[in-house]
Amino acid sequence: QVHLVESGGGLVQPGGSLRLSCETSGLDYSTIGWFRRAPGQEREGVSCLTETGQITYVADSVKGRFTISKDTGKNTIYLDMNNLIPEDTALYYCAFTTSPWIQYSTDCATGGQFGYWGQGTQVTVSS
Repeated sequence: QVHLVESGGGLVQPGGSLRLSCETSGLDYSTIGWFRRAPGQEREGVSCLTETGQITYVADSVKGRFTISKDTGKNTIYLDMNNLIPEDTALYYCAFTTSPWIQYSTDCATGGQFGYWGQGTQVTVSS
């Protein structure tokens, strides 16, 4: 059974930072990413990373503020979020795909071809 576990969400003031974690339990994937869904909005991609550690996608809305990374030894993917703004408030999901044919600019933006999803961790940015 595929099992992704996200953690690290919470309530933070504008300008603050959080680190999200996604435990992959050693799952094999070609690309893994962070996505988010704000209330009343469509799901959007935040950032993607290949199995080899190459960052293949970063949403314009988070460039310069969010960084995706991996710790292979801990089977964990991270999303470091800095200078958070209220518009970052959302449920953040970790998801992966085993497809070698992923189109980063579209699939990482929307979640297409990502067939395995975690339950999500809530991030709320508010004063």
